[in-house]
Amino acid sequence: MEERQVHVVEIKAPVADVWAEITKLKQIQKPMFGTVLDTDFRPGSRMIYRSEDGKRVFIIGEVHEFVPPRRFVHTFRFTNLAESPTLVEWNLEEKSGVTRVTVTHSKFVDQTKTADSVRTSWVDILNNIKSVVETGNVPLKTRLILGMMSAFMFMAPKETLRANIEELKERK
Repeated sequence: MEERQVHVVEIKAPVADVWAEITKLKQIQKPMFGTVLDTDFRPGSRMIYRSEDGKRVFIIGEVHEFVPPRRFVHTFRFTNLAESPTLVEWNLEEKSGVTRVTVTHSKFVDQTKTADSVRTSWVDILNNIKSVVETGNVPLKTRLILGMMSAFMFMAPKETLRANIEELKERK
């Protein structure tokens, strides 16, 4: 049976501010564990979440739908896991100055490692987005995690090296 995860957070901010944080390009996205999003948002285009220096790629996907500032749908695959892509749907709706963000992560068939990882990380990411939009920074816990991740980047799986990702793309 296909697993489907739904995660929701309410943020005291206009939808445009929340959307801007989620779709921020070529800058560090603190809520997304310090990664940088690269894409042009056109359906069919590739998207990646990479390290700041561009040497590592952690998530790859393809844009399916992009309707600012309400909906963003894309595939999702961790580069260090040999699992098929899954599907992520971001839906935003604003009511009385509060934006509800709903992330639905689906199309899990046999991607158990991905499902286990995102089950908790989406909760953290949504809370991080809330914190950044409402206060300007991520919580202390996330800042400490980001510091540790940065210090130990040299130990990240070789599958995350950008050269390996480019090679994988060319083999398809």
